Amino acid sequence: MQIQINTDHTIKKNEATREEFIRLITVELKNFSQHITRIEVHFTDENGNKTGQMDKKCLMEARIEGRQPIAVNDHSNTEALALDGAIEKLKHALDSMFGSLKNH
Repeated sequence: MQIQINTDHTIKKNEATREEFIRLITVELKNFSQHITRIEVHFTDENGNKTGQMDKKCLMEARIEGRQPIAVNDHSNTEALALDGAIEKLKHALDSMFGSLKNH
């Protein structure tokens, strides 16, 4: 499972944070790793350089072997919280997809 993290120009890029995000995604999605070929994560700050509530957006797209990609997003006050929310939404979507396959 490859993981790619992208940010817009208003978000400071920090290698330690990036590595921690990759570790978190890997751990949280380990049950689905045999089906996922790639995860793309896109962080944006919807208010740019201005401050604001719930202005950090995390869009996650999972590429699944033999299936259409699944995309989810979450908004929060920080990139880390937005990532947590997006991971949870993606886990629910993958549970639904693979759970329904097991039932047929």
